[in-house]
Amino acid sequence: MEQATLKRTCLYDKHAALGAQIAPFGGFEMPIQYKDIVTEHQAVRNACGMFDVSHMGEVSITGPDAERFVQHIFTNNVAGAPYGSIFYGMLLYPEGGVVDDLLVYVKSATNYFLVINAANIDKDMAWIEAQREGFDVNIENLSEQFGELAVQGPKAEAVIERVLGIPCKDLAFYTFTELEHRGEPILISRTGYTGEDGFELYGSHAFINQVWDALLESGEVEPCGLGCRDTLRFEVGLPLYGNELSQDITPLEAGLGMFCKLDKEEFIGKEALAQMKAEGLKRKIVGIELSSRAIPRHGYDVEVDGVVIGTVTTGYNSISTGKSVCMALIDKRYAELGNNVQVRIHKRLQDGVVTKKRFYEKNYKK
Repeated sequence: MEQATLKRTCLYDKHAALGAQIAPFGGFEMPIQYKDIVTEHQAVRNACGMFDVSHMGEVSITGPDAERFVQHIFTNNVAGAPYGSIFYGMLLYPEGGVVDDLLVYVKSATNYFLVINAANIDKDMAWIEAQREGFDVNIENLSEQFGELAVQGPKAEAVIERVLGIPCKDLAFYTFTELEHRGEPILISRTGYTGEDGFELYGSHAFINQVWDALLESGEVEPCGLGCRDTLRFEVGLPLYGNELSQDITPLEAGLGMFCKLDKEEFIGKEALAQMKAEGLKRKIVGIELSSRAIPRHGYDVEVDGVVIGTVTTGYNSISTGKSVCMALIDKRYAELGNNVQVRIHKRLQDGVVTKKRFYEKNYKK
């Protein structure tokens, strides 16, 4: 079978020039690390790091029925939301499984900007298009037009204001604004995927290249690969589509029910979620902390008294805490905090205890 050609972002040449380790991710050739994952991870936790996230997909939904349509396909509630609001939520199949998790940026009641996962762009577009009957909307895939850069860490605000001259200090968490920067229209949001303060910048490929160069030349920002993006999001309990969310793992099982507004009039998958909630869940994503240094990996079995009760979805030796921890989808009967479980690693059982999914708590006291 012929292998699909991998795509490259507008910053690919920059990554290659820096000697990044590059590997396939979501259909793109992406930088996994530059120096090493620990250095990059700690830069974001303690100072400032930047990520090329231009592989992410962007979709525009406009038209007279745009709000009604977004309400129909999206689990969260955007009704009446003012310009600059951002909502996290899911697109669901009627059975309650997840098509994708995404951000919805509200420009107006007739104009929405959706940011979706790179690996799901084609699938999401086909699914969204399939729901449009009966709605007066325009749906446009803008993924090829936009580059995107994430600038993350406690020093991100100061760096963006000083180095780039882009005002951002007045943005609240999960809000955005659009402005002109050196004659170019750009969008900046106070969002991220790291558990730190940070921003995401959207603009033309030329703009994203200029921003990358300026931040790199400042010496104040560490270029970061997708390796530490995963360790950072994992430590603070953020889900990754394909691991903690999927067609087979519902938002309720993932502990994301707060982003599924069952009090909304309707959305695709609402009835299935309501029924699951009423009947009680059979599985749940939990955190597990091991007593050893062995590293639990995706797909490893979780056991109690020799019986497999679930599987690991993501696991690492946490860089920020030094503990071997994982998220796992397990039988809900064993999901209570403090319960003893075991993870089978290289044929040996390692003792663990059920914990919260957020393994790292930021200490904001200086």
